[in-house]
Amino acid sequence: MNEIRGDDRTVKVLLSDKYKIDYYQRDYNWETKQVKELIDDLTNRFSNDFKVGHSRQKVRNYGQYFLGSVIISKKDDVSFIIDGQQRLTTLTLLLIYLNGIQKGWDSDDQVYVDNLIYSTQYGIKSFNMDIDERKDIFEKLQSGEEPVTVGKSQSIQNLVNRYKDLENSDLFSDDFRERNQLPHFLEWLTEKVVFVVITTASDDEAYTIFETMNDRGLSLTPTDMLKGYFLANITDDSERQKASDILKDYQNVFLEKAKDEYAKFFKAWLRSQYAETIRERKRGAQTQDFEKLGTEFHRWLRDNERREGIELISSKDFFTFIDKNLSYYAEAYLETLKYAKIYNYDYSSIFFNEQNNFTLQYPLLLAPLRTEDDTQTRQNKMKIVSRFIEILLVRRIFNFKTIDHSSMEYKVFQILKKIRGKSIDELKNLLINELENYEFDFSSSNFSLRNNRKKVHLVLARLTEFIEYKSGCTTRFVEYSNQARSKGGYQIEHVLPNDYQKFSEEFSDQNTFQDFRNLIGGLLLIPGKENASLGNKPFEEKVEIYSRGNLLASSLHKNTYKNNPAFKNFITQNSLPFEPKTEFNKKELDQRQNLYIEIANLCWSPERIETIGN
Repeated sequence: MNEIRGDDRTVKVLLSDKYKIDYYQRDYNWETKQVKELIDDLTNRFSNDFKVGHSRQKVRNYGQYFLGSVIISKKDDVSFIIDGQQRLTTLTLLLIYLNGIQKGWDSDDQVYVDNLIYSTQYGIKSFNMDIDERKDIFEKLQSGEEPVTVGKSQSIQNLVNRYKDLENSDLFSDDFRERNQLPHFLEWLTEKVVFVVITTASDDEAYTIFETMNDRGLSLTPTDMLKGYFLANITDDSERQKASDILKDYQNVFLEKAKDEYAKFFKAWLRSQYAETIRERKRGAQTQDFEKLGTEFHRWLRDNERREGIELISSKDFFTFIDKNLSYYAEAYLETLKYAKIYNYDYSSIFFNEQNNFTLQYPLLLAPLRTEDDTQTRQNKMKIVSRFIEILLVRRIFNFKTIDHSSMEYKVFQILKKIRGKSIDELKNLLINELENYEFDFSSSNFSLRNNRKKVHLVLARLTEFIEYKSGCTTRFVEYSNQARSKGGYQIEHVLPNDYQKFSEEFSDQNTFQDFRNLIGGLLLIPGKENASLGNKPFEEKVEIYSRGNLLASSLHKNTYKNNPAFKNFITQNSLPFEPKTEFNKKELDQRQNLYIEIANLCWSPERIETIGN
């Protein structure tokens, strides 16, 4: 390893040099909050020593202020900032601003800081923060002109906005801008504010330090560090620029979805393709691939760069990994997000799984995909996997088993490894076989409403939609799954009124009655405003209201079976025991419970996986 040096430097010494920004840190991301914190710290520390009437020579005795560390990679006598550019860029903006205030003063009142902002050599002016993208902006700010930011990058817009913070906010009291104080502050800022500068001779060494040391006030995320790792290993300038653009574009796209969606994508993608191990299910077991990719994917990839299937060795390998692999799986992931948020019947399982907060579906959806898959193949694979996941989840729900992350993680990992990179036919066979051998099915007929209202509601919404879709009606799952008490929401309706005395001859006690009343066969979904009005009305009155509702509810009324050929054909083809009811007691609820189980076996049949893409 080359020598790593750590030196303390004042702002005057540090900013007298020229710096470039490597691809890790292209963007200037600070917001008003970070600028305010920095200025507050500086001005408060300065005010501890400053007294009106002090000569500028007095500043020599003022206390120092430590502003953290900066990491520099020295390559071919050019200094690249690996960590610290947010602070150094903000200090440059601050010096431009304060220098502009003193420009009209007598020379004896000014503190010379021009050389900390720019230098001129052979008639060519260059800024000490030597980033091509920023040159025009720094020039405009220094000359007092209004920079044009329309069509500019977010980084450039941030630069201009932070400069406006310095101009327009209350960051500085008016006294700081006066001749009796500003020169003292500039003397102190340049001579007494110090950094520790860590200098390395290679990107690898700089990156190692870069991982563990973050800019003040704005921690680097795993995605930032992964970006740095990728770009540090691409040596071709054009390819590195293209890779940088790809990463930046996707970061912006994912940021529009959610603040942490970019990181979620990396976790899902890398787990789907590369996780080979998982922590054993016993106390004291060590974390493995699956867990590490959920918390430190940037470090895991660097540590496993030469693993078979990854093989990041040459610059071209790194570029291809971004240009081909990352781009393909990012597009696929974005597609799954679309179907998770916007209902589409062909991809309704993705939507259903999302409604159940099953985030583990995303690595499973990506697992069988290969970069050479065309659009149709990719979409069919996602349909197959998402339907399998839905069937698996509902079987567990019907058997009162949890579907949370910790309960399902090990099962998901096992399936993920089996289906990775499989063809459509292989995928179907594997997943259907998985369901045929799964320990849970719909044979149990006691599924009921307990402490699982949301899940029962979604199951009812799906059953209702299935019946209506098979009977030629418009799909309304989004409407039915809305559990709001107002604004078009639906509520779970108990067909049996909550009146134990009325049914005491059929049930031994109140608890037995309540358990029976909560069976899914005695439940419907009806609009919330109607649910509130039904109360404990007798069945004869309630069934008239049911007749105006969805098909599962209205199937209790005799009129539903008149002039409804599509519904009757659905019943006949599947031999379903639908029939109207004139009363609703224990016997009728038993019949409906069996009916619901039969519908569930159709709705969540493995055979529906087989038909996808045929």
